[in-house]
Amino acid sequence: MFYFILKRAVSSFFILLAATALMFVLAINSGDPYHDLAELRGPDKESRIAARTEAMHLDQPVHIRYILWLQEIGRCIVPGGAQCTLGLDRVGNPVVEQLQSAVGSTFRLVIVATVLAIILGVLVGVVTALRQYSVFDYSITFVAFLLFSMPLFWLSTLLKQYLAIGLNTWLANPAMSYLGIAVLGLVAGLIWMIVIGGDTRRRVRVFAIAAVATSLTFLLLLITGWFKTPGFGPFGVLVSAFAIAVGATALFAGFRRRRVVYATLATAAAGFVGYLVTMPLMEDPNWLTIAALAVVTVAVSAAIGHFVGGPYAKQARQLTAVVGLLIGFIVFLDALLHAYPSLSRKNGGRPIPTTGSSTPNLEGTFWEVNLDYALYLILPTIAIMLISFAMYTRYTRASQLDVMTQDYIRTARAKGLSERTVVVKHAFRNAMIPITTLMAFDFAGVLGGAVVTESVFGWNGMGKMFTDGLTNVDPNVIMAFFLVTGVAAVTFNMLADIAYAFLDPRISLN
Repeated sequence: MFYFILKRAVSSFFILLAATALMFVLAINSGDPYHDLAELRGPDKESRIAARTEAMHLDQPVHIRYILWLQEIGRCIVPGGAQCTLGLDRVGNPVVEQLQSAVGSTFRLVIVATVLAIILGVLVGVVTALRQYSVFDYSITFVAFLLFSMPLFWLSTLLKQYLAIGLNTWLANPAMSYLGIAVLGLVAGLIWMIVIGGDTRRRVRVFAIAAVATSLTFLLLLITGWFKTPGFGPFGVLVSAFAIAVGATALFAGFRRRRVVYATLATAAAGFVGYLVTMPLMEDPNWLTIAALAVVTVAVSAAIGHFVGGPYAKQARQLTAVVGLLIGFIVFLDALLHAYPSLSRKNGGRPIPTTGSSTPNLEGTFWEVNLDYALYLILPTIAIMLISFAMYTRYTRASQLDVMTQDYIRTARAKGLSERTVVVKHAFRNAMIPITTLMAFDFAGVLGGAVVTESVFGWNGMGKMFTDGLTNVDPNVIMAFFLVTGVAAVTFNMLADIAYAFLDPRISLN
């Protein structure tokens, strides 16, 4: 594997070198770098032109300017050398300062949206493949094609109008008539009826239960003022912990292996106890504390699976680690929600922002600051996620259907393996091979496609940096954007090839 990575790294280096050379030529010929100085009148005109010429090396030929840019890249790679600047922009400031600010903002947006799209898209794609030609399959197919064909800028505008502005207005005074609650329950019942499926009697039962449960739950939330002061509370965390344990066990292991069931339930109980014990630590922590608690959670959960799992200790360890992390996420989310009332007072009672990436000059606790980041992520994340979700759903469905007709799947069923084992352990793993390639290219594609999203939602990320550099004919700024996206594309493509060896035993990297 070492020689494979080395060979790919060398070939990727020359690919990036050729790509950056072509991009540099395009960037410097995209306009007149003096266009804003040509109309100046005053004694400082000549000095400003001279300063820009020196900062951007405009008095040098193209190949010399490219070599000078490569020299700036080398300063960032070689430790202990000159200061890393990635070149100077049109006003003489180091480009690396703009890039550091923009990368964090864009990566926060892209990573969250891509991970959510992968998880939800792959999960829904597998389910639609297993329930081919059902009402659920047709419904998801319709939604996927609708989202896939929808322009991103138009979807973003719809989200601003109906999700942000409308919901912000409602949250200022959360109230709903009994008729509205009943309609909401009927819609939820219809959705759950389509998702669960089954014969007519089962669908009617699911519809009735879901409609009544949704209506009563929403009415209870309105009566208790939950939308003003949201949060799970101890009871909500307890119920969520055991629901996660039961759901994960049903999905990945089944209830026949009692020791695995006992291990996940014990993990849920331990997670609730940990939630009560760590309350003082969670009042105003930092990311180092959160990371340490996550490591302890995984270690304790895996230990419970090891000692309680018995003959199924390996499976129990993996399952309890996942359950523990999910419970930890619920605890983290509960702490974020408890910061909502104080943050709402500070930002004027409009919880879902429509533009920007954070509240300017916000001073607050750890939870208030990160809840502010999360609220600014809602609209752009949904916009990017919905488009990617449609793509992952269709590709996963097609791949899963292709795998389910293979001979080794029929052999696994003939051996008497349960359908859960056949799907999760045998079919899903092989169906993920083509999806891995899609994931690798999608990350770099979304990173570049964030230009549109950031422009619509006013994010100060790499997209804005790129458009500003293109407008101002600033090659070093454009090249910084291209360098990050190019390295990301090459790196994730190599990671996809490495992942093939783990997903498909027929592929060797030697």
